[in-house]
Amino acid sequence: MNNQDIKKILITELDLKQTYVTGDNNHIKIIAVGDVFRGVSKVKRQQIVYTPLINMITEKHVHAISIISYTPEEWEKNKKNNNHSDDL
Repeated sequence: MNNQDIKKILITELDLKQTYVTGDNNHIKIIAVGDVFRGVSKVKRQQIVYTPLINMITEKHVHAISIISYTPEEWEKNKKNNNHSDDL
C-alpha cells in the first residue's frame, strides 16, 4: 500500500478537505484537514484517522503512523503562522 492509497482512503472515508501523506511503510506521516475534527479532542482525532487504516496497521503493511489533524480554520491559521512545509 503506497501513500497515494492511504491518502485516497482517508479522503474517501473521512471526507477530508486536504490530506498529506509522506514516508514509507516503516513510518507514515499524515496531515489531515477536515470538518470531522471540529470540536473533537486530540485523542479522538487520532482515533478518527486510525479507524480507516486499522487493517493496514494490524496486517503490518504500516509500522508506525504520525498524525497531525486540523479543522479547515486551524489549518489556515497554522499556514499563516508557520511554514508548514517542514512537516511534510
